[in-house]
Amino acid sequence: MQLSNTSQYAIRILSFMINSTEETMFHAKNLSDVLNIPYKFLAKIMTELTKAQLILSIRGRDGGYKLVKNSSSITIMDILNEFNEPIYKEECILGIGLCDESNKCSMHDQWVKPKALLLNMFANTTLKNLEGSGFKI
Repeated sequence: MQLSNTSQYAIRILSFMINSTEETMFHAKNLSDVLNIPYKFLAKIMTELTKAQLILSIRGRDGGYKLVKNSSSITIMDILNEFNEPIYKEECILGIGLCDESNKCSMHDQWVKPKALLLNMFANTTLKNLEGSGFKI
């Protein structure tokens, strides 16, 4: 299982924002450069994060982006849901279409528990949990 590029980038952007000690307002161009995310793609993600009310967009010369909510109130699942990450779908881990109890692949029974653990981790991990130094972003 791998998250979509959009979800990966959104988590990286928000992680960078909460771990930055130097900035309170973030500029899209700077985020794009520092995180090595194509500018147009980053701008699209920032628009979605703004619509989701996870960040605030301030226009003008002194504008930029900043977190709206406290980092302890934003879960990874909130971010994944915003970008319609297909983690709930019964997508086969082997890539053979849909996979459920009535239409199992050879890995289905072994995948049920790890998938539940991943969903639990996403639901219970907040941005606050991602604060710290030394992380690769």
